[in-house]
Amino acid sequence: MPPQLPWLETEDLFPAPATAWGPDDPAPGLLAAGGSLDVLRLRAAYAQGTFPWYGPGQPILWWAPDPRMVLPVSEFRLHRSLRKTLQAFRTQDHCEIRLDHAFKEVITACATKEREGQAGTWIVPEMVEAYTRLHAAGYAHSVETWIHGELVGGLYCVALGRAVFGESMFAHATDASKIALSALVALCRHHGVSMIDCQQNTGHLAFLGGREIARTEFLAHVERARNEPPLTWAFDPVYWNALLPTLAPKA
Repeated sequence: MPPQLPWLETEDLFPAPATAWGPDDPAPGLLAAGGSLDVLRLRAAYAQGTFPWYGPGQPILWWAPDPRMVLPVSEFRLHRSLRKTLQAFRTQDHCEIRLDHAFKEVITACATKEREGQAGTWIVPEMVEAYTRLHAAGYAHSVETWIHGELVGGLYCVALGRAVFGESMFAHATDASKIALSALVALCRHHGVSMIDCQQNTGHLAFLGGREIARTEFLAHVERARNEPPLTWAFDPVYWNALLPTLAPKA
């Protein structure tokens, strides 16, 4: 029988991540339910490596999985096809990366994208509104792929200091989400961010260099990184040189 799941009232503190359900329980990594999605609550959750994830009709569910999927930015796999895509994108005037230009549009597109083998979305309307408030408070950010003045792909993430937590991506054009992720990796390399949280293991992330680490290791990283000076959320095209060092800058 699984341990009783803590129910959070509005002012309750989160349980320690180590108390999350284990591999033999029905939902490994599940930490608590209830509470709210206000800015202070979300900031406190991410500060201890916890995130909300739930579906329509469910209460707010909080997770702290072990192991944790992360993307070490030094291990990002720039496969040949993606390298060619980035080289072309980097050198064309009608292609650009924008940060925090259209956050609401990005998270809405992530919420409405079709997911293979999954009905519906975990980015329910309450989550969209909550992360939009978190963005307004300076803790949630979007990385956007623009072509010919149109938003064609992107991702959104949470950042506390230099602790970066990836959330979701979308693409309306081939490789548009991979371009945005590559830009985030380039930004992180420039600012000395060592890893991007990916929350849960997927084959797509593993293909790009993501891997699992122990929760204790992840939490130690968050503890250090969240207290470092925050990133400057602006993208300079020179950042591409962190991924494509042999590519001449665009004039």
